[in-house]
Amino acid sequence: MKSDAIAMTPLSGERKQGTVCIFGTGDFGRSLGLRLLQAGYEVVFGSRDPKNNSLVPKGSKVMAHAEAAQMAQVIFIAVQRDHYQFLTSLTSSLEGKVLVDVSNNLKMGQYPQSNAEYLSSLVPGASVVKGFNTVSAWALQSGALDASRQVLVCGDDPKAKQAVVDIAHSLGLTAQDRGSLRAAGELEDIPLQLFPLWRLPLWIAGGLLAVFYFYLVCRDVIYAYVKDGKDISFRMMISLANKVFPIVSLIMLALCYLPSILAAILQLYHGTKYKRFPDWLDRWMLCRKQLGLVALALAFMHVLYTLVIPIRYYVRYRLSAITISQIRENRTDVFDTTMAWRTDSYYSLGILGFGFYVLLGITSLPSVSNALNWREFRFVQSKLGHVTLLLCTAHTFLYGWDRFLKLSTYKWWTPPGYMLSLVIPCVVLVSKLILILPCFDRTITRIRQGWERLDTGSTRLNSPTQQPLMP
Repeated sequence: MKSDAIAMTPLSGERKQGTVCIFGTGDFGRSLGLRLLQAGYEVVFGSRDPKNNSLVPKGSKVMAHAEAAQMAQVIFIAVQRDHYQFLTSLTSSLEGKVLVDVSNNLKMGQYPQSNAEYLSSLVPGASVVKGFNTVSAWALQSGALDASRQVLVCGDDPKAKQAVVDIAHSLGLTAQDRGSLRAAGELEDIPLQLFPLWRLPLWIAGGLLAVFYFYLVCRDVIYAYVKDGKDISFRMMISLANKVFPIVSLIMLALCYLPSILAAILQLYHGTKYKRFPDWLDRWMLCRKQLGLVALALAFMHVLYTLVIPIRYYVRYRLSAITISQIRENRTDVFDTTMAWRTDSYYSLGILGFGFYVLLGITSLPSVSNALNWREFRFVQSKLGHVTLLLCTAHTFLYGWDRFLKLSTYKWWTPPGYMLSLVIPCVVLVSKLILILPCFDRTITRIRQGWERLDTGSTRLNSPTQQPLMP
């Protein structure tokens, strides 16, 4: 059978690149060697057992460490830190070479000194560059199509870093310079981080889900059992879950836009944009995208749970019981036009809100957001985002309708969950409505353009082209 896969470049023929040495024949070393061969480099592996070369890519060479080091200017150290000691015997061979440390640790803070800095102390005559540690062996094998394409590098020698960057570019990867070798510890911690920007949103979502679920269990299930002696615990699986998901989704959507409201208020209060926000607000603003995506996921769950309502046993039983009761009593309910308007508006706003929700999620994808300029991205995420929040809030108001007027709604004198979910969205929408008033919007715009209000009541313009705040 003829294979449809072809090599990126022939593994034989005239080479257009230089020679690269790799110390280590593990998974990462072999994967890197194969990509280098495909990019046109000549690859030499340095091994403690040169005769055992059955696993290395075809077309490469395997030599002893000292002999391999003489063949190339750039040497990738693809061994663990615990095995660095053998390099001390190669000090003379590594003099003036560029050593690329690709190692990672098992946990953060495992050593007081980063691996790259430790390597530099062992071989002081070489230029050590930290790089390629954020790229996995799988990414190299798959051509970086299914994983991260970014290579982070740091080092004290600009020429050495440029040599590593050139290699990364020749492999079809992107490179970013992160500064001196002191940043190596930060680079080594990156592969060990588990969703750093997702932790706060997930904690918030998990906490809200747990609190509201327990709250609704008490109000619906336990209340019915205590007051009426009814066992409706079966509703915990679908009915209560389908209440909790939209409640938390709406709150988290509002939390995406609340920090921008707080930032505008702080800028108005201080009269400048050059005063640093509190750390908690900075962290909050950095994870707004993740907050929105978690909110979108919960909205999806609400849609899925709503779609199964017609096929539930409890719903079919209730419909049958009501129908039979009407037949026995020879009774027909009068068509309620007001209720028809309410339900149709309720569903319509829900569909529109979810549609805008999905649009916000799509534009947050890097492949989509990179195709938008800043004004387009801001229009979608800010303007349409507030429209989405308004639609979802109106959808929730129609769900409640006039229930807030009925005493039976307040079981054990507690408000229903949907009322609690409206607090933060209403605060955000009302605050946004106030801030877009010309008297506030003009001031905020000037502040963000560099205008400052001094303590004495005078103003300072950071640009000669700026006009006074008031004509």
